[in-house]
Amino acid sequence: MPDGYEKTIEKTKGNLFMEVLYKSTRSDGTPVTASQAILKGLSEDGGLFVPDHIPTLDKSLSELSNMTYKETAYEVMKLFLTDFTEEELKTCIDKAYDSKFDTDVIAPLVEADGVYFLELFHGATIAFKDMALSILPHLLITAAKKNQVKNEIVILTATSGDTGKAALAGFAGVEGTRIIVFYPKNGVSPIQEKQMVTQKGANTHVVGIHGNFDDAQTGVKQLFNDRELAKEMEKAGFQFSSANSINIGRLVPQIVYYVYAYARLLSEGELKEGEKINVVVPTGNFGNILAAYYAKNMGLPIEKLICASNDNKVLYDFFQTGAYDKNREFVLTTSPSMDILISSNLERLIYRIAGNDAGKNTELMNALSGEGKYEITEVMRKELLDFYGNFATESEAGQTIKALFERCGYIIDTHTAVAAAVYGKYKKETKDGTKTVIASTASPFKFTRSVMEAIDPKYSSMEDFELVDELAKLGNISVPNAIEEIRTAQVLHKTVCERNEMKTIVKNFLEIK
Repeated sequence: MPDGYEKTIEKTKGNLFMEVLYKSTRSDGTPVTASQAILKGLSEDGGLFVPDHIPTLDKSLSELSNMTYKETAYEVMKLFLTDFTEEELKTCIDKAYDSKFDTDVIAPLVEADGVYFLELFHGATIAFKDMALSILPHLLITAAKKNQVKNEIVILTATSGDTGKAALAGFAGVEGTRIIVFYPKNGVSPIQEKQMVTQKGANTHVVGIHGNFDDAQTGVKQLFNDRELAKEMEKAGFQFSSANSINIGRLVPQIVYYVYAYARLLSEGELKEGEKINVVVPTGNFGNILAAYYAKNMGLPIEKLICASNDNKVLYDFFQTGAYDKNREFVLTTSPSMDILISSNLERLIYRIAGNDAGKNTELMNALSGEGKYEITEVMRKELLDFYGNFATESEAGQTIKALFERCGYIIDTHTAVAAAVYGKYKKETKDGTKTVIASTASPFKFTRSVMEAIDPKYSSMEDFELVDELAKLGNISVPNAIEEIRTAQVLHKTVCERNEMKTIVKNFLEIK
């Protein structure tokens, strides 16, 4: 057992709690600290870092109900990032949740049609990825200093649309870092693509690949595990880290907004202390709903975690049958951030429901990479009772956008519509009247064409930015700065490559011969 494994850390006001260390989901090797896990991004054995235990909230729900978003962030994150000092963590939080967000509350709750929409899209790139990617660069740079890292950090990321721009915005111009983003060339919305390819910053590089998100994500994982490339990079003064949700530094900040949402409902008298809520999350890579699962395991009163899929319903089928099978047609939908057949973060849940058995998890992940499928045991299936899975078709999501607007005048994006449609199915099926929070993961302005055509097909003849102005008028809402700034922005990134050229692209950008 390594030194410090059982160490208790003393924080402010005499609070004592156990240090959280991080283990790989694929081996029983020596645990690492939070800062080391953030720096590495992915374990050397290809596994994902998971906490050796999930800490319990050490503030009461009533105490949390009086806190700002920043204060809540500190109270949650200090429990996971135990080798960061109070000053380090609060500095990272202050730099992250500032005027980049267009609302002081950071994550507002809006009641519409009997549910609470948790708006996670008020950051710089108008999607929920901002909630974690605003702080990750600061956590990473702090972690590098703590661990005496002299190399330049190269952020290597695959995106299905939102992570890319949020990561680019977070890392652009950050000293000691470079960032390379791969995205599926024809698999993101026009607004998403324009946001990425107009990104300024000499340390940024954006590349479209001929393939889908899973191809990009698999390619990135292969580059992380390329020992020969790692040696070449080390020699040139570089090392990889990740901004994808495989990085624990992405996952921990996502836990915060579920705690904050509950605390706000309590503060506003919508809940009694200890009353349970359901949480609905539109899900692709499984990180956002996993954060809610961690929040529940910290003691947040969550009853059901409702996992909403689009037509790429690999997760729905998994929850129904216990079998995960990516061998199916890949469907391009109007909710592209969920067009994923390999949900990377599910591995963290699989490891946990396997009793933290790295051997069993590795066996299942090897089956996934080999045969494209695996099946969990009956014992493991019994550990999934916290979850309910369902999916919404394209037409169901579109009908949900239209119906919600007509009933309430509230406009949601395509991903949030998938969640709302699935919640409708859940409620009809179970008659469960528990108060419910829906994670609203993107602004409707990010998917204007799909949203406006769902409301009325007459909008199909309009240009993209005409639709932006029409949406603002229709919903009586301001056009976000993230959209205004790309209206006339110059395209700066024009590189497109094949899947097997990703390594060459990386080496060229880093000028490694």
